[in-house]
Amino acid sequence: MLSRLRSYLLSNADQTKENSVSSRQRKKRFGFFLEYCRELKKPLKIIDLGGSDYYWKHLEMTDNSDFEILILNNEIQDTGSFRNIRFMKKDVKELSFIKDKEYDLVYSNSLIEHLNTFEEQKKLAKEISRIGKRFFIQTPNFYFPVEPHFLFPFFQFLSVKMKTKLISKHNLGWYERQTDPEKAEELARSVRLLKENELKDIFPGCKIYKEKYFQLTKSFIAYS
Repeated sequence: MLSRLRSYLLSNADQTKENSVSSRQRKKRFGFFLEYCRELKKPLKIIDLGGSDYYWKHLEMTDNSDFEILILNNEIQDTGSFRNIRFMKKDVKELSFIKDKEYDLVYSNSLIEHLNTFEEQKKLAKEISRIGKRFFIQTPNFYFPVEPHFLFPFFQFLSVKMKTKLISKHNLGWYERQTDPEKAEELARSVRLLKENELKDIFPGCKIYKEKYFQLTKSFIAYS
């Protein structure tokens, strides 16, 4: 039963599938993003923290002269053929090389929850506010019933011990079973979903857009 549930949830969480829940929601998100950008001065200099070349390709943003995009990621991205998109291999935890307000907009999609302590998340949020004149930060909602990385109902409410036990016994979401106890625990601790009040705390004065799925808030976008 668990394997069938995983297969169903993976199918709907797969952004590469045209009619998946994830694909439809990303299109809506990007529509909101383009509306948000409409009145901003162009070209818009954007840094995408933890982003991918696939994301911008899929949204048909390549070679768009209104947007100058730098993808910052510690995994190599293929941006060589695009005039408006560049890539830099860097860890998003270390942004000191970027000048204050160097970018018109700091963008990130499902990144900040991968910093696994609130202090690390708060530190990144402070850096985002420092390097960008504006920000547009999407992250899943802690209280949505299905945890979006492990695709297991209410996984985020479990103790680290229980998470580790499940990870060591089952393939969960995007992750294969981890038989090594240390690796299983490391994975169990690797994601910390945020609540709305925490986002407001680390991004003082931000606006919050709520992405809905069957009237439930699936994720937040904190923006300025």
